[in-house]
Amino acid sequence: MILLSNAILAIKSDAQVSVNAEDINQITWHDDNPTNITNEQILAKQVELQADYDAKQYQRDRVYPS
Repeated sequence: MILLSNAILAIKSDAQVSVNAEDINQITWHDDNPTNITNEQILAKQVELQADYDAKQYQRDRVYPS
């Protein structure tokens, strides 16, 4: 599961934010969200990052002979 904070940082790498209980409605912006990132943008980025992670499962499962 991709965390909301990871999705936010993928959108804006220097965002100063904390998320309580992985709840989209409990985001605290310590920098006042200067680029006005919306909840919809965060959720869309979270879905995108999760899809990318899932698509690379074969790479994580790959076993190399020693």
